[in-house]
Amino acid sequence: MSEPTIPPQTHPDPEKGTLEPLTVQLPFKDDAKPEDLLSPTFGATKEKDSAVVATTKEVVAPKPKQPAKPRKKASKWVLWSIWFNTYRKFFTFTFGINMIGLALAASGHWPYAVKYDGALVVANFNFAILMRNEVFGRILYWFVNTLFAKWPPLWFRLGCTSVLQHLGGIHSGCALSGVIWLLFKVVNNFRNLDVTHDAVLVMGVVTNIAVMVSALSAFPWVRNTHHNVFERHHRFVGWLGLICTWVFVILGDTYDPITRSWNLSGVHLVRQQDFWFTMGMTVFIALPWCFVREVPVDIELPSSKVAIIRFTRGMQQGLLGRISRSSIMEYHAFGIISESRHAKHHYMIAGVQGDFTRSLVQNHRRHCGLFAGVSNTSTLYKRGIRICTGTGIGAALSTCLQSPYWYLIWIGSEQEKTFGPTISGLIHKHIGPERLLLWDSKARGGRPDSMKILKEAYAYWDAEVVFITSNYIGNSEIMEGCKEAGIPHFGTLWDFRSHSHI
Repeated sequence: MSEPTIPPQTHPDPEKGTLEPLTVQLPFKDDAKPEDLLSPTFGATKEKDSAVVATTKEVVAPKPKQPAKPRKKASKWVLWSIWFNTYRKFFTFTFGINMIGLALAASGHWPYAVKYDGALVVANFNFAILMRNEVFGRILYWFVNTLFAKWPPLWFRLGCTSVLQHLGGIHSGCALSGVIWLLFKVVNNFRNLDVTHDAVLVMGVVTNIAVMVSALSAFPWVRNTHHNVFERHHRFVGWLGLICTWVFVILGDTYDPITRSWNLSGVHLVRQQDFWFTMGMTVFIALPWCFVREVPVDIELPSSKVAIIRFTRGMQQGLLGRISRSSIMEYHAFGIISESRHAKHHYMIAGVQGDFTRSLVQNHRRHCGLFAGVSNTSTLYKRGIRICTGTGIGAALSTCLQSPYWYLIWIGSEQEKTFGPTISGLIHKHIGPERLLLWDSKARGGRPDSMKILKEAYAYWDAEVVFITSNYIGNSEIMEGCKEAGIPHFGTLWDFRSHSHI
């Protein structure tokens, strides 16, 4: 089989697959032929389906749009498997165990829980906050990625990814359980009105209101449709709830209902469980803020739709960063793009559509608050595929830039024009055509059959897993298709809407 001849180019044309191939070693695919690995057709079928893979300058004229075929509905079992994912399994387990304990306590079958109901309240809050602590998350990801990269069985590595990506289920289950245990404690206080001090009763009610407001603001509908409302209430009312919790715990532990007097001995206070659980909550809440830095930024506007935010120094692949225009408000998460740890810059891609990004651009911000958040688990796998749409390239690109064992599928409209020379240049420099498919929906007359090209790439690349970064609808469609095809995959995290799963 002779190597195909590529017509000379005067400039790189990544949309049509004519990037210069990189000479990469692919030790995990023993049966690959050298000419196949460098072929710009990256594993097209024998029929050479040019609608799926276009590699030459001749393919310019868009095909007329065909009526979209109705998508085959996924089976009820597939839909159930996607819905009842690891997030909901964690939530069901943690919330269910707590409700069983609460029922036993309320019925008088668990006197320990009645006596130490305050400890159960703050223990749940403590664990809920820990699951969302990004410093803890970074350590956990580092531990798993270091110990379990590539050598364990695939099912184990998939399980590690699923657990790490869905720790939010434990967060939600413990947080909601803590609110209900707190309500149980306050009700018990009022039931024992004659031996409970008024100050304890009042602080119990105030703490309950603050915690409930913070919890309700984090419900999916509020988070997805009113992000700023969620952030302000969940954060600031949550901090108020922490202060109220401290007061409530100290009052409750220092007041003796038998003698109806205050025990101001610090020794007695520090021997109580709820004191140390509250101390843990405080540390876990404060710790991430110790790593927030104000950093200089440059903003590039390649089009009216996208802003490229540039920071100094390189970063490891797969990180999620949070940026803010101020020190404590409006932190928004974006994927970090970097060529390597030793690069001069790293980037974030933000769609210029929300108030936050528009203000960032219009006010010509030169400094932003930055926190590098949790990582992903792509290093666990020998070979994989990142499929993304639009600005989802921000979360996917760094993995493909820094590892030659990851295949990139990017579906969008006029990517080179929309995202500009910076992103196109990174792709041209680091990703050869043997592991790249850019689909320009405008040039090719419409969106592709995502599952068709994904299945072909999955078989050609001998991949172990597929990571999906898309909007809610695209994410759901690809996840349903992968589930039916038996392809291990993880989708965009949508908290109670559509999570990644096995």
